[in-house]
Amino acid sequence: MDTQRRTKIVATLGPATDEPSVIADMIKAGLDVARLNFSHGTRESQRRRVEMVREAARDSGRYVGVLADLAGPKIRIESFHEGKVQLAEGAPFTLDTGLDPNAGTATEVGCAYTNLPADVHSGDTLLLSDGQIVLEVENVAGTRISCVVRSGGELSNRKGLNRQGGGISAPALTDKDLGDIRLAAELGIDYLAVSFARDADDMRRAQSELRRWRGDARVVAKIERHEALDNLSSILSVSHAVMVARGDLGVEMGYAELTGLQKTIIRQSLARNRVVITATQMMESMIQNPIPTRAEVSDVANAVLDGTDAVMLSAETATGRYPIKAVQAMAEVIRGAEKYQLGAPRRMGRAEEEFGNTEEAISRAVMYTANHMRVRAIVALTESGMTPLWMSRIRSDIPIYAFTRHEATRQRVTLYRGVYAVPFDLMQLDTGALYSAIFDRLLELGLVDVNDLVILTKGEQSGVSGGTNSLQILRVVRRAAAGAAVS
Repeated sequence: MDTQRRTKIVATLGPATDEPSVIADMIKAGLDVARLNFSHGTRESQRRRVEMVREAARDSGRYVGVLADLAGPKIRIESFHEGKVQLAEGAPFTLDTGLDPNAGTATEVGCAYTNLPADVHSGDTLLLSDGQIVLEVENVAGTRISCVVRSGGELSNRKGLNRQGGGISAPALTDKDLGDIRLAAELGIDYLAVSFARDADDMRRAQSELRRWRGDARVVAKIERHEALDNLSSILSVSHAVMVARGDLGVEMGYAELTGLQKTIIRQSLARNRVVITATQMMESMIQNPIPTRAEVSDVANAVLDGTDAVMLSAETATGRYPIKAVQAMAEVIRGAEKYQLGAPRRMGRAEEEFGNTEEAISRAVMYTANHMRVRAIVALTESGMTPLWMSRIRSDIPIYAFTRHEATRQRVTLYRGVYAVPFDLMQLDTGALYSAIFDRLLELGLVDVNDLVILTKGEQSGVSGGTNSLQILRVVRRAAAGAAVS
């Protein structure tokens, strides 16, 4: 396992990764979590990709999580009769929800979202094709939205549409999403990302639908709507993780604010003990080129320095020419950035005045101790993975090993910054044999040397989720006994 890199890598699967050898090489290069984009591909192709990832992970002796990303209510225009048109600045252009889906011209085009006329008003700004085309609404009558082109260019079929400043009322979960949630549950997906979530209720509905099909995935709120920013605190209260989805967020909020918004979302997520993924166009040029641009290197490094748990590759790996090199480049940039991250003050503060429970208090005490002693490793005997998650909120260069008997927990911690899964069943051990077994496992994996100090957290009652209540400082020996504790 690569304990020299703490920030995790999420990479999207697609046609470019549909050979088992490619996925195997991506895992060797540093892939931690594989993303399935449910906006593309068939359910059978997604099922096949999950099988390939799990087989390749087993063969490599690694744990790789799987994240399913729901399509959500992406608002799109319909199609043009000629496939594409050229819009001139100052020209009139109409969006018509009642127009034939294939009858678009240089003056009008249909829209798949029939409620759009109720969501926009005169004076609104509409953005097409990731903001490259800008329309100003002049009049709304029936199904027709009459606009004037403020920024023109080429417009082709099925491009996305946003209202600047948000305000589109489409629900976060479509009928397709509901079917995809059932598939995610059947496949045992580790994380489920909800696109275009507006508030906590959207996340609760996704969770409820997932539980309906007996799925136990952790839910990820994609922050890409203006409304999501307004409701960030409540979204964080019901989500396990968030994704800074910079594509649509940048379109709705304006690109000038994007860097500040990214830092704000990451900071608030870490303060609430939530996992955070930074995504969108991180190494976009590698879709066609074998190395990233200097600007892309800085972008990834900036997210790492902000404290993100993971950075994400999208089309770079799904459809790009160099999916393996993209993962390799991401891993190299992360390692380079983390050398400088560790020189900054370590975060020990928290948003609330009191700890929420014993596990969190133990986690904070562990990290304070580890950052002020020559500790080689932190070992958390864990059922759910919560204790290592809380530990990982504090910046440190000390690896955290989640020793757990649960496959689901081992898959889940692949997304936590600085946390690494180790299979370990303490239920088969008595107290006297516990320390020897832990040390033997660490030594076997080459994670520590004899005489190194490690910190161990565990619960008084073995096998009880949420029961971590002790911290011990131990010196590694080959045949340790219960008396190996330093303090």
